Amino acid sequence: MTTAFYHDERTLWHGGGNYSFTLPTGGFVQPGAGLPESPETKRRLVNLMHVTGLMGALALQSAPPATTEDLLRVHPRAYLDRFKALSDAGGGELGPRAPFGQGGYEIAALSAGLAMAGLSAVLSGKARNAYALSRPPGHHCLPDRPNGFCLLANIAIAIRAAQAATPGLRFAVIDWDVHHGNGTEAIFYDDPSVLAISLHQDRNYPMDTGDAKDRGTGAGAGYNRNIPLPPGTGHRGYLSAFDRLVVPALHAFKPDAIIVACGFDAAAIDPLGRMLCTADTFRQMTRRTMQAAADLCADRLLLVHEGGYSETYVPFCGHAVLGELSGSPVAAPDPFEPTLTLRQPGPAFDRFVETWIDDLAASA
Repeated sequence: MTTAFYHDERTLWHGGGNYSFTLPTGGFVQPGAGLPESPETKRRLVNLMHVTGLMGALALQSAPPATTEDLLRVHPRAYLDRFKALSDAGGGELGPRAPFGQGGYEIAALSAGLAMAGLSAVLSGKARNAYALSRPPGHHCLPDRPNGFCLLANIAIAIRAAQAATPGLRFAVIDWDVHHGNGTEAIFYDDPSVLAISLHQDRNYPMDTGDAKDRGTGAGAGYNRNIPLPPGTGHRGYLSAFDRLVVPALHAFKPDAIIVACGFDAAAIDPLGRMLCTADTFRQMTRRTMQAAADLCADRLLLVHEGGYSETYVPFCGHAVLGELSGSPVAAPDPFEPTLTLRQPGPAFDRFVETWIDDLAASA
């Protein structure tokens, strides 16, 4: 079995050009190239893997779009109808910081379809593990409202499709995007069948969600885990949080499959994060997640692409992850590693981060 890689060029044609950075254009705000959520980060990752030869180790394929039935398991019909009507009329915005152009509905459904196909492949044993290069992303999207570049909740849609096909399946979602996975949290907050874990920069985006005290409600109490980390946490801090908080939570839950909301915006030079991670940070987190999947759920592991806004660095971070997933010896050496290694936090800040993680562990 191989690593399945789900990608479709059509997802890179999604646009939100009525914004410049995060501000609506107009008045004194001159139109720019569009949102930070650019297709180039994803396209350059694909190009880099072709150039290095890593793509040859992956099973590259597309997938059908999610159907209306698939979407209705997560999103109410009224929301889907509004989204489709505005998409057909040329695009616009249904929620904060989530603009789209004409055809945005169909592209978002295709993005969700890639995640669905990836999860189906690992559950059926057709692939050892899988990566869905979904775009637009999904982890901020609420059932009835898009948010933060996210138009449909890709991972939640994939989970509900799998549970509809095989009732009783339990999933763990690890979200290592630098921003809190508030949409995933909201969808599964009262659901004990999904363990939602979010590692994120404290009070980044959204500023009013992601607190460690938010643990779920009703039957889902205890199955939501937020791990807000201080700005500048860096490589060692992230791996410590992963080893001390994420891995034990996975072992306690014992999922049937693990899904990673794989954002690369905790990387050191990302314009929307301040976390100082390197390509090796993502490689090491992938390695730990693969070991957990081997120990707990017969290797069933899916990564779904989320954020990451550095056109230069995302390709190297993604290459490191996919190289680890596939076990390929093909490498793309991180050109920033010498500089970023020197800029990692020092011993005093490491101690501060460990104390911070101590407090998170105690609150669990």
